[in-house]
Amino acid sequence: MTPVIALVGRPNVGKSTLFNQMTRSRDALVADFPGLTRDRKYGEGNYEGQRFIVIDTGGLTGDEEGIDAEMARQSLQAVEEASIVLFLVDGRAGLTAGDEMIADHLRRSGKQAHLVINKTDGRDPDIAAADFYSLGFDSMFMIAASHNRGIRSMLELLLPEPESDPDADVAGRYPGIRISIVGRPNVGKSTLVNRMLGEERVVVYDMPGTTRDSIYIPYERQGEQYTLIDTAGVRRRKNVNETVEKFSIIKTLQAIDDAHVVILVIDAREGLVDQDLHLIGFVLDAGRSLVIAVNKWDGMDPEDRARVKEQVKRRLDFLDYADKHYISALHGSGVGVLYDSVHDCYESAMAKWPTNRLTAILEDAISQHQPPMVQGRRIKLRYAHQGGSNPPIIVVHGNQTDALPGAYKRYLENTFRKVLKVTGSPIRFEFKSSENPFAGKVNRLTPRQKVKKDNDEKRGKRPGKPRMKSKKSR
Repeated sequence: MTPVIALVGRPNVGKSTLFNQMTRSRDALVADFPGLTRDRKYGEGNYEGQRFIVIDTGGLTGDEEGIDAEMARQSLQAVEEASIVLFLVDGRAGLTAGDEMIADHLRRSGKQAHLVINKTDGRDPDIAAADFYSLGFDSMFMIAASHNRGIRSMLELLLPEPESDPDADVAGRYPGIRISIVGRPNVGKSTLVNRMLGEERVVVYDMPGTTRDSIYIPYERQGEQYTLIDTAGVRRRKNVNETVEKFSIIKTLQAIDDAHVVILVIDAREGLVDQDLHLIGFVLDAGRSLVIAVNKWDGMDPEDRARVKEQVKRRLDFLDYADKHYISALHGSGVGVLYDSVHDCYESAMAKWPTNRLTAILEDAISQHQPPMVQGRRIKLRYAHQGGSNPPIIVVHGNQTDALPGAYKRYLENTFRKVLKVTGSPIRFEFKSSENPFAGKVNRLTPRQKVKKDNDEKRGKRPGKPRMKSKKSR
């Protein structure tokens, strides 16, 4: 199960800064202004191969009114969703009454909570922690989120050991191709599941939020085994009110992790909205193959259909490798073609390529367009091999690969995708530089070289440079 980490604390203690460091993003707004974060924000992190979900929350003070009360309720819901709670305090401001109130709530919640003292850069650790011992937390971490100090060691202690094969348990219980159906509420996910199954397996009702949990349905079609995962609709955090629904977002993100292929369902009547793009971001971050299904296509005017197609083409231009289908789950039109795209995506995500073929593609790409020069030296890419599947990982070895610009990396990704015919699945590249075998080694002089060096130094000659003859000596 993917760990879920919630960040709670008073306003302006550095929760959003820590969120950005853990997710290696700039998704959360950061400013020296209390109360900037209001809704819960979800992000995905990865430490040493262990993936986790982070929840950023608004600040808690204990005397919330109006919108602050709504922010506090969002923060307390995040505590209920999480498996690990990080309670952030300000090491410069010291212990406050608000910190004591939050600590008391965490104790009563029964959650696994850890005290994190932020803003400790330039301060004595013992002095910074002295006030907070009275809170009675068993574990305490000293970090400086703005400088990314202490975060890696904290995650190393908090996160469980990654499984050797995290997909093995899910694969044992749900064999075959796992297809996750995701989207906003009331876009027709459960209707699509029933249509793909050929029976009324899940409840369908014209009210958002009918599905509350992720439902795993194994079945067989034309001799092929599948598992359909029907998920709850993911709404904006400010619209999540019911206690049961607050767990749906986490369940949906975990269902994306469990899937081989994700079908994102979009409501053609409402068009593509920002929440659809957020879901696409989660799917791509998880490295899963993606199929776009624009539902409720029946009965639309030709002008509206043309408008929706133009919007999808314009806003999803970065997903040119993903298949897009315009369907009606209610009437079944276009649904059968989804299986063709699912199979193409699965084959691309699980494909195995020999090293000699990947290296040949790399050499052809370099011959067509060489890497740029860095400090007068050409970046060299020597060979490539496959490092994993679902998503496909290609490891490229060479020199100065850290200086490889993003544009050239995208050029390599597009070249490999075109030659290997990868459909629907993202491709991840890892670049590794060869170590200098002579780095750190001292050049040992022979006795004769030492005598010559000493004589040169006595005469004032620079070692290793021949003395120039004067015009008279010539």
